[in-house]
This record gives sequence, C-alpha cells and structure tokens, in this order.
Amino acid sequence: MDINESKLNQLLDQVVVEMGAAANGPLVTIGDKLGLYKTLAESDALSANELAEKTHTALRYVQEWLAAQAASGYVEYDETNHQFFMTPEQAAVFGDSSSPVFMTGAFYAITSLYHDEPKMLEAFKTGEGISWGDHHTCLFCGTEKFFSPSYSGNLVNSWIPALDGVTEKLSKGAKVADIGCGHAASTVIMAKAFPKSHFIGIDFHQESIDQAQARADEAGLKNIAFKVATAKDYADKDFDFITFFDCLHDMGDPVGACAHAKKALKPDGSCMIVEPFANDSVKDNLNPVGRAFYAFSTQLCVPCSKNQEVGLALGAQAGLSRLTETIKTGGFAHCEKAAETPFNLILEAKN
Repeated sequence: MDINESKLNQLLDQVVVEMGAAANGPLVTIGDKLGLYKTLAESDALSANELAEKTHTALRYVQEWLAAQAASGYVEYDETNHQFFMTPEQAAVFGDSSSPVFMTGAFYAITSLYHDEPKMLEAFKTGEGISWGDHHTCLFCGTEKFFSPSYSGNLVNSWIPALDGVTEKLSKGAKVADIGCGHAASTVIMAKAFPKSHFIGIDFHQESIDQAQARADEAGLKNIAFKVATAKDYADKDFDFITFFDCLHDMGDPVGACAHAKKALKPDGSCMIVEPFANDSVKDNLNPVGRAFYAFSTQLCVPCSKNQEVGLALGAQAGLSRLTETIKTGGFAHCEKAAETPFNLILEAKN
C-alpha cells in the first residue's frame, strides 16, 4: 500500500499537537492550583523570576512551565523584555475563575480518565458499566469546576428566563428539585438567586451530596436541602420546577427518570433539561466540541449508564431529536428547545 507523504506529514503534525496537549494537561492543573495563571492574569507582564517570587514557587520549574504555556498559546512571550503576559481572552479561559468560559476544570476531569484507564480497558472487553462513584476523585471536583462557570454565566441570566413563566414562579416562591445535582453548583446558584424558593438537590452519590451540603453551608443558604436518591425513587412531590443539569444522558433509564419527574410535578409545573450540545447526526458532530464530548462520553457517560438498570446509554452526543423523543416517551406532552450555547442544549418539558 502506497503512503501519501503529504497526508502522512499532516497526520504526524496533528499527532505532535495532541502529544503536546496531553502532556500539558497536568501543567494546567498545576498552574491553576498554584495561582500561576491568576497571578499572571492580574499583572501587566512578569519575568519568570517575578512570577516565581509572587507565587512562592521554584524558579527553574516556573521557567519551563511558562515556556510550555507560551508554546501552547495559553500565555504570551515578550522576547524583547523576557517577560510573559496574558491577553484578556487567555485570562478569561485560564486566569479568572468567575469567567463564564473558565476552562481549567476540564483538565481536572481529564486527569481522572488516565487514572481510570484500566477500568475502561476491562469495560471494553466485557461491555459492563462503571459507576460514577467508582471513578477517580479528580472527576468530581473537575466536573464541578468545569460546569460552574457556564452555569453562573447563563443559568439565571438567560436559561431560566427562556422558560415559560419560571422566573416569575421562582421569584414569588416555588418548590424545586435539582436531579443529579452532584456538588450542587447549579442548586446553589439558583438558591442564591431566588431566596423565596426552596430547593432540594438529589443525587445517588453520597460523597457528592456530602460535598453539596458543604457548598450550601459555606454560602449560608437556608432555602436548600439535599437527599441521596436516584432519579426514579425520590419520594418528594408537588414540585413547581424540576431540573436536570448535564446528567439525563448519564442515567441508565432516562425515560423512567422523566416519567418520575412528570409524576412529581404539579399539573402546571415544568422541567428544564440541560444537555451537552450535539447535532442529530454523527457526521455533524465531527468537530472540536463533538470530539471532546465523544471522548468524555466514551469514558464517563456510557459506562455510567450501562452500570445502571436498563443501561440505555444515550451518550453525551444524543442530539435534540433523540433527547426530545426520550423525554416525551417519559410522558411529557410538550418538549421544546428553549435555548442553546456552543456547549449546551436547554430543553423545556411540560405536562
């Protein structure tokens, strides 16, 4: 078989880029934990020595770290003054935890994928699932850290207002369930924004619920409670509003989860389902966002679903049509897309 040298070189170029990205992953979390990005983002420009002094870190390691970041395009290098700095865009992605596009959390979650590679190897051989709680702990903090900025930037300002009358209900005082709440990033944001409403965060992972309670306590919130339960067996009823944030596709029986939510809602209640953005066909998802989500889906979402009853395994790239079908099969008469971002689809379901 003849090899096309041009195509071979293109592929090798891409692989080298991938090698650099994979090798730099731990350096991103290190830079975040040590405040290297934050300090650089808050300064006009710093030499390696100045950054090391400000962050109380070792100069030789900081020198190499800065060079790796500059080669990655994550920071800029001023050759004339031998200084490094961050553009506003780089600072928003790496140096400002309040930014809606702050991305370092993804690298924490990716760390867990490498730790769990032996489990995935076995899953590929057996077809069995892996429970969410059986993953490396980096996954849990990484998931919270990755989703929180987007929720903070969009949830109260655009997603909830896109729903029919929900902002008014929450402002007056409503009963809300946040299903699959994890560390409660979404629950806490809503509870802060709507103090007259009462929120119940529900998740089947005890350790996540413990962390969620700690988050609520830190925020001093009194209108929030948490319970360990699955999406099909929580006993509370008469909710005005039920939410699923980036979790319905992880469930073994998403149809059953929707059916249970429908029964738990008041007749005039509604449900918001936030899911990873995807088009309906594989072909249309072969892009950078789809690539990342397919990778996470293979190693996290599909095995989580297959570890549960039914094991439907929608995956993180289910797409609007299949999500709508799943939600309506669960009994909701109406399901429409209310909003979207480059990373999320926001659906509204009503009885």
